[in-house]
Amino acid sequence: MRRVEPLEQVALFQGLSPKELDDVTGLTTRLRLTSGRELTREGTRGDELIIVLEGTVDVMIDGKVVASPAAGECYGEIALLGRQPRTATVVACSDVTVDVISRRDVDELLRRMPVVEDRLRRVMDERLDANRERSVGAAGPQ
Repeated sequence: MRRVEPLEQVALFQGLSPKELDDVTGLTTRLRLTSGRELTREGTRGDELIIVLEGTVDVMIDGKVVASPAAGECYGEIALLGRQPRTATVVACSDVTVDVISRRDVDELLRRMPVVEDRLRRVMDERLDANRERSVGAAGPQ
């Protein structure tokens, strides 16, 4: 097996068998990116899923930081599953290590591993709900 250990720490892939983790790893491209690098840009087409394995990022919507999650999160699921433009910009706050999975490989992964699709859809739904709540809060009282 190769490069499996970091993916075991990602909630999206927890509980998968070693063979399944190896299959996922075979679909990824590992990148090391420097601080300040954009991983995604709000409003653009998203053709990959990005999984932050090490380092920190800021998630920004309309230029405002809305989250600074720890490593282990994935980004791009809304663009991939929802077939819509990216809803946030994600910027590396430190040097980061990421695994990237192309749209074609994500489609194959989800077909072969329904549990991962269920988890990814749950992440997407939670983020879309949070985005709606932010929009309502930004609008202020009516």
